Amino acid sequence: MTQSSSIPLSVVFALGLTMMLGPFAIDTYLPAFPLIAASLGVTIHEVSLSISIYMVGFALGQLTGGALSDRYGRRRVLATGLCIFAAASFFLASVESMNMLLLGRFLQSLGGGWTGVSIPALVRDRVHGVQAAKLFSMIGMVAIVAPAIAPAIGAALLELGTWGLVFVCLGSYALCLLPLLAATVFRGPHKPRQGADGVGVLGRYLGVLRTADARPYIFWQTASFGGLIIFVTYASFIYQGHFEQSRGAFTLLFACNIVAIFACNLLNRILLNWLPPARIMLGATCLQSCSGLLLLCAALLAWPVEAFLPVMMLYAGTLGAISPNIQASYLDNFPRSAASATAVMGAAQFGLGGVASALSNLLPETLVSVTACIAACAVISFACMLWSRRYSA
Repeated sequence: MTQSSSIPLSVVFALGLTMMLGPFAIDTYLPAFPLIAASLGVTIHEVSLSISIYMVGFALGQLTGGALSDRYGRRRVLATGLCIFAAASFFLASVESMNMLLLGRFLQSLGGGWTGVSIPALVRDRVHGVQAAKLFSMIGMVAIVAPAIAPAIGAALLELGTWGLVFVCLGSYALCLLPLLAATVFRGPHKPRQGADGVGVLGRYLGVLRTADARPYIFWQTASFGGLIIFVTYASFIYQGHFEQSRGAFTLLFACNIVAIFACNLLNRILLNWLPPARIMLGATCLQSCSGLLLLCAALLAWPVEAFLPVMMLYAGTLGAISPNIQASYLDNFPRSAASATAVMGAAQFGLGGVASALSNLLPETLVSVTACIAACAVISFACMLWSRRYSA
């Protein structure tokens, strides 16, 4: 089995830059929410539904793309996903109604799902175990740059043109990834992949769901990530609405959370030299649970933004140590059907996360409601951690 140290840095950066597409699609247009709402004649609250639609579509894209990737190869599915994403982005640049915005985001997310499902599978094709966890961390450190700079890029683009320019740039970025991947990840002669296990699409997914050791990781990752999705959905409301911060301040406050994820991701890679992934996941999940409950306390006690921010950074930062290790531990169970396994986890992660985000729109738009949802995700994540230990004991 190839070790991570033998994988060229060009491949690591190419995979990382491709993973950046997802965060760019979610975070780049966040500063434009007030402008989009005014342009389409809706509220910011309604515009935030486009994030939920993206999550659900991304999940469906992963489900359809996962089995196809195992059967027909990573290159075809990845390239097709990028083309779909680009076409939908150019369409979004000129929409004039809320319905068209949601339709465009759904199509964009399908392409994003086909793209996103291929990255973990490409990692599992090359390494496993601790080496996979390290490689996921390396790719994550590249990809984490996206949510840190995305709002700033979006704000800068708004100074140059309308909010449609944000989507034009997203489509152009997706197209630029095609030659980059061809020159790095898929360099050399292409060998068609054979079916993962000789069964159909449904059979592959059922096989994943029947793997008892893997099930806790699916819901563990979903709950851990779900809290962050809720935060991202309401980040504009939290900082620009509740705490009454300017657009520039919002960009900096949002970036602080990404810096925390990057720092924990780097720390995770260092700790993997001495500790197994399971030990790191346990500690990080305990910290995440505590910080989730603290966020609820911060809202109930009306803490100022200076006190709220460090707790939010701790909650977000723990994902940098949870996600890479969960992915590596989970995919160790599927050496021949990594894309199908990734699709199941991705569908749960983004599908349930998107549904939770959408349902949260039914709650009052208050900081207490948002933090209560985040705290609930943290508690569920902790319960899934305990569930997983039943199989490792």
